[in-house]
Amino acid sequence: MIPQAGACACSCSTSKGPRLIFSCSGAADVGELADRAGRALNRRGLGKMFCLAGIGGRVPSILKTTESALSVLAIDGCPLDCAKKSLEEAGFKKVHHLRLSDIGFEKGKTVVDEEAVATVAKKAERYL
Repeated sequence: MIPQAGACACSCSTSKGPRLIFSCSGAADVGELADRAGRALNRRGLGKMFCLAGIGGRVPSILKTTESALSVLAIDGCPLDCAKKSLEEAGFKKVHHLRLSDIGFEKGKTVVDEEAVATVAKKAERYL
């Protein structure tokens, strides 16, 4: 079931809308790290991880919920910025952006472990 605007019952939502997290889930190690960090933030109730494929596919309920968001965070693994660009192509211009390559993680050379996930999640918290 896709949540409707304002339907998030966790602490990630307010009367002004949810705090949404869209992460790269690409095939590279940094894509995995971006995804795992987004999931960690979701589990901690700091935001709600949401479906980037639904943005690309222009799924009406996903677009509507994203329009109602208090904040939108795109976590990208590398400089291709697929998550951010997908959101922008769908018309979302007010997107907070964290690119893992900007904070020292290198595509093809990153060990994805709990320490790396915690580092990325900590950096991302400021956008939520």
